[in-house]
Amino acid sequence: MKTLLVPVLLATFVTGAAAQQLQQSPVTATLVDGWQRSDGTYMAAVALELEPGWKTYWRAPGDAGIPPQFDWKGSRNLHAVSVSWPTPKVFDQNGMRSIGYDGKVVLPIAMTPRSGGRDIDVDLTMDIGVCHDICIPERIKLKGTLSAAGTTPVPAIAAALAERPYTASEAGAGAVTCRIEPIKDGLSISADLQVPYAGGSEVVVIEAGRPDLWVSEATTQRSGNTLSAQADIVPSGNGTLALDRSAIRFTVLGASHAVDMRGCTPG
Repeated sequence: MKTLLVPVLLATFVTGAAAQQLQQSPVTATLVDGWQRSDGTYMAAVALELEPGWKTYWRAPGDAGIPPQFDWKGSRNLHAVSVSWPTPKVFDQNGMRSIGYDGKVVLPIAMTPRSGGRDIDVDLTMDIGVCHDICIPERIKLKGTLSAAGTTPVPAIAAALAERPYTASEAGAGAVTCRIEPIKDGLSISADLQVPYAGGSEVVVIEAGRPDLWVSEATTQRSGNTLSAQADIVPSGNGTLALDRSAIRFTVLGASHAVDMRGCTPG
């Protein structure tokens, strides 16, 4: 198994005063080789390290964030990719809520090769947002070869996998029911999550299961083991607005832990 410490090429898209303030990139990245799992997939990771005071964003970044984008074109012997997300933090950003990471974060990546038993040549372009007093997009380019040998988990990647939110069954949660109603510019979703208290001021993030749908910051209210959340869902274009209830995703972020719940039934 090869250990990859791949240099990162960063391009910062700022101009004028912001460009003068930012002399160098606030984030560095490395591609970390991992191990081969019993199902033939390879585990690897992208490790991001941010300068003090800077943060970057989770897959659903909130109204004040920039969603990360991954482009794997140019990679060889790569059939499919799945990114795992450690539990993020909730930030207040100029009165708006954003969700992401500060310090150092390791994003585990499961890669399915086209041909088993052969190396995967990774060519990744990753567009992320980073924020301090200013918010800027960063373009990260990573290249490296993931070895087909080795089955021993790498501690840094295994630790990041362990930091994911609990599944509904792990958290002792029950069903999610939801009511979906039309509004002027989209849909309103009201959901009741049967889930034990996660600690502190709980935040519920709702993802519609379609990248072309914007979901507003959810309002929440708890009564016993029922956590209620309401949000609006608005399309980015003029296409037909249809929701697959099974694809809707609810993430409860609490002070003690987080819970990932999938799908909802009419209620």
